[in-house]
Amino acid sequence: MRAFKGTFKKKNGESRDMLFAKISDLPQSFLSTMVRGAGSEQSYPAGMELVWDLEADNYRVFNWNSIESDPKEFLIDESYFT
Repeated sequence: MRAFKGTFKKKNGESRDMLFAKISDLPQSFLSTMVRGAGSEQSYPAGMELVWDLEADNYRVFNWNSIESDPKEFLIDESYFT
């Protein structure tokens, strides 16, 4: 499964490092247990993407508009989510 490590500037100007997976890349079995409130999807401004933070084990928003360098892509084993 694809994962990314990237840094962006938060609204307050601080840098934020994040190790994350895009929602579309997450295993279906994981999504079915972690997604609540189906039908109440939230939309985000352009450049903001809902992702799964692999270090915090929670949803976060990654700001593609303020990246400090191109996020690095790598592969992780899907067993991480079991």
